[in-house]
Amino acid sequence: MNKKKKVFIVDTSVFLSGKPLHIEDATLITTSGVSSEIQPGGRDFRSFELLQEKGLMIESPSKQSLKEMKAIAEKTGDIMRLSSADLEVLALAYDFSKKENIEVIILTDDYSIQNVADVAHLVFQGFSQKGITKRFKWHWRCPGCGKQFNESISICSVCGTEIKTVRQRIQKLKK
Repeated sequence: MNKKKKVFIVDTSVFLSGKPLHIEDATLITTSGVSSEIQPGGRDFRSFELLQEKGLMIESPSKQSLKEMKAIAEKTGDIMRLSSADLEVLALAYDFSKKENIEVIILTDDYSIQNVADVAHLVFQGFSQKGITKRFKWHWRCPGCGKQFNESISICSVCGTEIKTVRQRIQKLKK
């Protein structure tokens, strides 16, 4: 029986944690969006360059997977909490999850990435933090008049108050 090749898709939060990344017997991959979030100069950038020298690969996700992850993030309400780099991480993990003999794990401390990954049935692992234990569905509510919205808007169309994001539904994860 063939052992699955382990692939970690690494998010920006891992590089910015300041902790060393020591993972044996696995391939480390990130995206160009994550790479662009690491500012030149400083400890984090030097660590990122060292990891590249040791085999960290930079790849791009498919446009179709980006579209699918964006749709899931819109359903969960996480879309406004995710950067384009975050969506790339999710989409790249989704691409790799379709490959045979690959065990793909998203390495991130970003709770919104973890929330969307769980809905998409992608495996994730926290790096500096434990990770989420509950899945959230977000919606938007006006604290002024109480009107609820299904999509993100910044100002209430009824009373003009700034809209707040609130948890609509909480579901425990099955781990």
